[in-house]
Order: sequence, then structure tokens, then C-alpha cells
Amino acid sequence: MIATLHHYALEVPDLAVAEGFLQDFGLETGEKDGSLVAQCPGRGQEQVRLVEAPAKRLHHVAFTLHPGTLDAVREALERSGTPVIDPPPGTSPEGVWIRDPDGTAVQLLDEEPAPGRPVPEVPANVGATHQRIGTAWWRQATEDVMPRRLGHTLLFTAQPQRMTEFYTQVLGLRVSDRITGLVTFLNGGRGDHHIFGFIASTHRGFHHASFEVPSIDAIAFGADRMRARGRDAGWGLGRHTIGSNFFHYNPDPWGSWIEWFSDIDQVDDSWVAGDWEVPPHLWGAPPPETFLANREPEA
Repeated sequence: MIATLHHYALEVPDLAVAEGFLQDFGLETGEKDGSLVAQCPGRGQEQVRLVEAPAKRLHHVAFTLHPGTLDAVREALERSGTPVIDPPPGTSPEGVWIRDPDGTAVQLLDEEPAPGRPVPEVPANVGATHQRIGTAWWRQATEDVMPRRLGHTLLFTAQPQRMTEFYTQVLGLRVSDRITGLVTFLNGGRGDHHIFGFIASTHRGFHHASFEVPSIDAIAFGADRMRARGRDAGWGLGRHTIGSNFFHYNPDPWGSWIEWFSDIDQVDDSWVAGDWEVPPHLWGAPPPETFLANREPEA
């Protein structure tokens, strides 16, 4: 049923601070219905919505559905006893609105997601394969380094099993893999290893959002850009274990994280989920102590 992550929305105390941060990260910003919205360059789809409020808090998440599954979603919601709600103030009325077991508002959109900005293939000379011959890649590596699409977001929850059952049994996501006792990764079918997931915590909250960039070079240049603009150096560069993607995270102004990623595993119908006792990174510096700290106020 759920196919992709459409956008996420946060309440934050200062929209001007938020706008400067998102622009430094590489997103284009604008105003919509009194909220700050942001999207990836070259992609006509809202990816972030920020609403002004006294403290940072997750406001809602929005997903697109696989074509032709809206009736199945409505039937699954009815069977599970999940009521349809009115859109929260300051949001759009499109689609179906519900609340998940943590009480987070969820928007389900019966529409095709906008395609990510087209980017050229990145030829590589790795292992015994030589795709790049007669080309000095350093002269092209910086031609496109901006985010092209929102890939996934992870949330903190005190009830990961219940949340996983709701999003899989009611809304049709699938478990990709787990880090034992800590993280559950969910996919929407063929495509990215995960589009959503949960980190075990004392209470609900927003952990991070992750945006695909065209290459590992783009991740490094993004990190350099943030440092040059006075932003915290963050965590990275590295390669994750689960998902296998290259990554770099920057802390946002409210105690959560934003990530660039590239080269993520792709799943298909034959993918078998595993439960792994591994750290979050295959290589790179270990994460800072604050990486898994849930700084969102308890409800």
C-alpha cells in the first residue's frame, strides 16, 4: 500500500533559523499556508514542512500509496479500528489522514510521487571493472552535488513492535532488517532498502531525515559546504551496515539530524529480512554520544 515517503513535518521555534539551515543543506525553501516548505532542486514535490511552535516536535509524516491501493487501505483501516481524522491545522486536506499508535498524524496520498531530479550515471573504476577511461573525474565530480529526493526518515518510539505491526499489517510496509533491540527498517517494496523505520527509545520523537545525492563526492562536498558556513561538523563520512549506503549527518538546530546518502541497497520481492547485532556503521568514526539521544519533549 505505502510506496514512498512524501514529506515530513516538524514544529520548530524559529522558521528563519530553519530556513537558513535547510538552504545551507542544499534545499530550496518557500512559504505555503503559513508554513515553511522545502524541496530538492529540480524536484517539484514538497519534502519538508516546518510549522512555528514553542518547541521542536514531530508534526506529521506523509506517504504516497501504490497506485490502485486506496480502497485496500481504507478497508485495512476499518478492520484495525483506525479512525480517519480531520487534517491537523495548517496542513493540506488531500488524501486520508489518520494517527498511528504513537499518536503521530499520518497523511496517505493517492498520487504518483514526483521523480527525483535526473542525474547522469557515475562511472567508477573499482575492483576489476573500469568504466571511466580517458576521463579526469575530478573535473566533473562537483557538477551536481545537491539533494535530489527525500529517501527516508526514522522515528523514536517506546513501542517499536506495535508500531512495526501497524505499519506492516495495516499500511503494507515490509521489514527490511533490524539491528537487534534498537532499530527496525521498513521498505515499500521494490526500491530503497528502507523508507521509514523506528529506533527504540523512552518516548516518541523525530530522529533524522535522509536525502539522496548523486555520489559519495556529493556527500563530501555537502559536508564541506556546511562546515564552511559555520555548521557543526556532524558525523561522517562513513558507510552504514544496514542499507550499506555512504552517509554524512549534520545536527539540526533542534537536536535531531539530517543526512545525505548515496549507494543504498535495493530490495526486491525475494529480499529476506535479518536481525543483526552490528553497529550502525561499517567504517568511519563512531557516532557521537548524542546520536541516539531523543531530545524531543515528552508528550
